[in-house]
Amino acid sequence: MKFFETSKYHFFKKSTYVSLRWIGIIGQLISIYLVYFYLNFKFNFFISNLIISLGILSNLYLIFIYKKTQLSDRSAFIFLVIDIFQLGALLYLTGGVTNPFVIFLLIPSIFSSSNLSFKTNFLLVALTIIIIFLLTFYSLDLPFPLNVHFHVSNYYFYAIPIALIIALIFLNYLAMTFGKQSILRREALAKMEEVMATEHELLSLGGQAAAAAHSLGTPLSTIKIITQDLVKQFKGNKDIEKDIELLSSQVERCNKILKRLTLNPVEEDTFIDKDISMEEYLKEIISSFKEISKKNFIFNFDQNSNDKKITKSIEIVYGLRNFIGNANKFAKKNVYINIKSDSQITEIIIEDDGNGYPRDILSKIGEPYLKSSDSSENSNSGLGLGLFIGKTLLEKNFASVLCRNSKTRSGAEVIISWKNSDLFNI
Repeated sequence: MKFFETSKYHFFKKSTYVSLRWIGIIGQLISIYLVYFYLNFKFNFFISNLIISLGILSNLYLIFIYKKTQLSDRSAFIFLVIDIFQLGALLYLTGGVTNPFVIFLLIPSIFSSSNLSFKTNFLLVALTIIIIFLLTFYSLDLPFPLNVHFHVSNYYFYAIPIALIIALIFLNYLAMTFGKQSILRREALAKMEEVMATEHELLSLGGQAAAAAHSLGTPLSTIKIITQDLVKQFKGNKDIEKDIELLSSQVERCNKILKRLTLNPVEEDTFIDKDISMEEYLKEIISSFKEISKKNFIFNFDQNSNDKKITKSIEIVYGLRNFIGNANKFAKKNVYINIKSDSQITEIIIEDDGNGYPRDILSKIGEPYLKSSDSSENSNSGLGLGLFIGKTLLEKNFASVLCRNSKTRSGAEVIISWKNSDLFNI
């Protein structure tokens, strides 16, 4: 399954990372303000604030612009590089490797070692080592008055970066070793759950097939007897004989299929297994809801849209079903589904005419176990698990998911988009 192949590239939880960055930024602000105003140490206070403001802006970008609930491998690398450069710049202004806070320079790469790919971690470690070397030979003096009497021998001075680099490599190796074991354990558990789910499904299907074979045996036998009588009755009439023979062969085929299902429920389905276009994806899902729902499903698609076949993915089907099911649940009468596609982007827009997302959870959509403070909303809402599962599964398959209240209707709106280069390579 593609889920297990792509999930390793989406491992950083954005909310946790943003919280840790706020802690670091607040700590930096407290340090420079305490040193500058309380201890009266002199250093470039203005540029230090400017450097910290870059960290604040990048965190605000993560909160308000970066809509995914998890950071991809590439995105995590970019923001960790920003963290390393930001801290390196602050240390350059305040004594380089002689600043006792230089130890914090190791944190970003260690933080990534058990969560991101080996390539990403290697690049972060290499960058951190380069920054340590630069801070060893190029930095401003410690803030006044520490620089007046802080003098050490070269043996001690050069031992500082060597110790930092050794600690960096050792701690990364340690974290990667334990992280790899943890990942393998999680994958093993996930595979075990998948196998167990498959076994339960097959067991259930086998039981249903046996029941179907038992229940359909009598009517199929009756049909077969009637066809035999019809053959005798219309003997000589070639047109009718041909139709009766076809009917008899189809009855026999039904018996064989039921018999095979009873013995081995793992039967291939050419419709389920074949590659289909995104339009066919949606038609299939919508038709399944029409059978159980009284809501109107209004499906629009561009006649000139890209109809290239894509590999059928359980994760994409399940993700789309969750969002369409959510729209069906909260719609008053109508569910609107539009698909737009060109040479670069495929976009699906799902809207309903309900009350929309409650304002107090709008910014948290994509997190599980959400509850609105509005009691009237709570009576008809779940725990947010459907949205969480759907959003996570689609994002793990390279989709971008935006949940908001519709600007043209009264209800909620979900915009799911793929780059075609990603969608057609799933």
